[in-house]
Amino acid sequence: MSRIGVYLAHPRPGSFNHAVFHTVVQHLRDLGCEVLAHDLCAERFPPGLTAEETGTVGSATGSHDAQVALHRAEVATLDAMVFVHPNWWGMPPAILTGWVQRVLAPGVAYKLGTPEGEPEGLLRAGRALVLNTSDTPADREEAEFGDPLHSIWAACVLPYVGIADVRRVVFRTLADSSDETRASWLHQARGEAAALLA
Repeated sequence: MSRIGVYLAHPRPGSFNHAVFHTVVQHLRDLGCEVLAHDLCAERFPPGLTAEETGTVGSATGSHDAQVALHRAEVATLDAMVFVHPNWWGMPPAILTGWVQRVLAPGVAYKLGTPEGEPEGLLRAGRALVLNTSDTPADREEAEFGDPLHSIWAACVLPYVGIADVRRVVFRTLADSSDETRASWLHQARGEAAALLA
């Protein structure tokens, strides 16, 4: 049985991001997966990195925060990960950025022998899926901004912790989308989630 972590970062209940999250979680469970589903905003995940957590070489000390400790223990057991979030200023929401900084910690998600050395990814998850919403048209995103979310997930974060297979889908433009379009996006999200098991 595949064990998959699904993480939502959007503060407004009823958002389309919530619909994507719930659709993916339910579909993966219907397919027989063990799903660890986390709505980070609803759970009030504490995103602020502490001074003790700023080291990069060696192993992270145990967190005094029970939520952080739980998430660190969980990520080490996952076969795949799914992240659902909007594109805000070319970045994930702050709560998810904080999750990355506090949970994907040295000794948990990667090992770095020296500051200038190459990281060794420690996560067993081989695949990750990032599902984004955006109000920026694709051509403008690429021409003016260079798709910073792609760089964050597929170049900076996930390969660093050992996840080589990074898939990303952007649902755009959200603000002027119809109910029919949103339904088709949810169908696509189910298919992308199922493909993680192939």
